[in-house]
Amino acid sequence: MNAADHKLQLAGVSHYHQAGSFPVSSWLMGILPDNPSALIAIERGCWWFHIIGVLLFLNYLPISKHLHIILAFPNTYFSKLEPKGKFENMVSVTNEVKAMLDPSFTPPVTDGISRFGVKDVQDLTWKNLLDAYTCTECGRCTSACPANMTGKLLSPRKIMMDTRDRLEEVGKNIDKNGSAVEDNKSLLDTYISREEIWACTSCNACVEQCPVNINPLEIIMGLRQYAVMEESQAPSSINAMFGNLENNGAPWKYAQADRANWANQ
Repeated sequence: MNAADHKLQLAGVSHYHQAGSFPVSSWLMGILPDNPSALIAIERGCWWFHIIGVLLFLNYLPISKHLHIILAFPNTYFSKLEPKGKFENMVSVTNEVKAMLDPSFTPPVTDGISRFGVKDVQDLTWKNLLDAYTCTECGRCTSACPANMTGKLLSPRKIMMDTRDRLEEVGKNIDKNGSAVEDNKSLLDTYISREEIWACTSCNACVEQCPVNINPLEIIMGLRQYAVMEESQAPSSINAMFGNLENNGAPWKYAQADRANWANQ
């Protein structure tokens, strides 16, 4: 296209004004015909080929992994500005604690909590879902994950891809039936195993490494919250810690009165 355009410029054909040099395309001018009509047909044909190709690619984007090309910008813009190690407290639980500490505290009236934590994609925030579609599948998060390095099943990239796959499955279900119909599947267990979520060390390495500010840790922590708060299921080591917190006020297995005993030894 540029070679034909440059040759038409040099020939002084109307509407083809000198726009500068074409150091690469000029090497191809020798294989093009000298007839202006043929050159115009080649130049216009190539121009329309480029435009139609771009438009076809834009239509292909929403159904391909390349959608991240467009979503990377809003996903980065809507990223949280708080420190990455800060977790959001559950409002319902926070209100209960406030009511326990201050009898005069009146919690706000809400519609009620349908579920604690995350079981399926409907429980995720819109930002979590945007994260899933923004994932470039580059694998930097998995490469930096210490759990993955030690051979554990966890892969932060797979967490995001599984979330996107489940979201697409739910979308197809709604398109087919007109509304969400129970399919006996969920993000937890069907797509993401419990071994994966409990392998996470919550170190934030995946969040730090992501070039488009995706946060797989939020999804993992939401799945953990559901397992513990809704199903009372957790690894035995964590259940032992819960028991120590309840009985001793500390994660260690000794009474508070014995905390300073180490100083006497």
